[in-house]
Amino acid sequence: MGAIKSKRIKKTPQVLLMGLDSSGKSTLLYRQQRGVLMETSPTVGFNVATVQLDKKTSLSVWDVGGQGTMRPNWKYYLEGCKVLVFVVDSTDRARMGEAQKALKKILNDEHLKGVPLMVLANKKDLPNSMTIREVSTLLELDRYTDRKWEIQACSALKGLGLQQAFTSIAKLMHKA
Repeated sequence: MGAIKSKRIKKTPQVLLMGLDSSGKSTLLYRQQRGVLMETSPTVGFNVATVQLDKKTSLSVWDVGGQGTMRPNWKYYLEGCKVLVFVVDSTDRARMGEAQKALKKILNDEHLKGVPLMVLANKKDLPNSMTIREVSTLLELDRYTDRKWEIQACSALKGLGLQQAFTSIAKLMHKA
């Protein structure tokens, strides 16, 4: 007798891409999805894109606007989130305190309890960028002992580190 192969309905997982305005979220998303640099403007609301990692793995990524006026609405996107990707501009030391507060607030939401976190320190190609250790310290990532988290450096502009980052995001999701 032959084995019966069951066809499982594939669910496209939800990844939330959040961070302060001008951190490079949309540039990062479209660079990874389309493989090319695209002109972006500040996101009002959100963008959704499917990122195909390989033949078996695709991620549904929601890129949510990061302007101060948009942040109170972040809570409406959290339900069903499998991995939170928090993008920071690793050259913007002046706003790291603001980023730390925004991250802390969102991770305290009930819907994100135990959800893995990936921090992407973007703009790594620029000479004045911080190390991932500096970014990690300024965001107080060591505090988050209640969830798996990782931090990686990348450059949305140059496409550096994006494939590795999205592969890690997929792995975090499968461990969750």
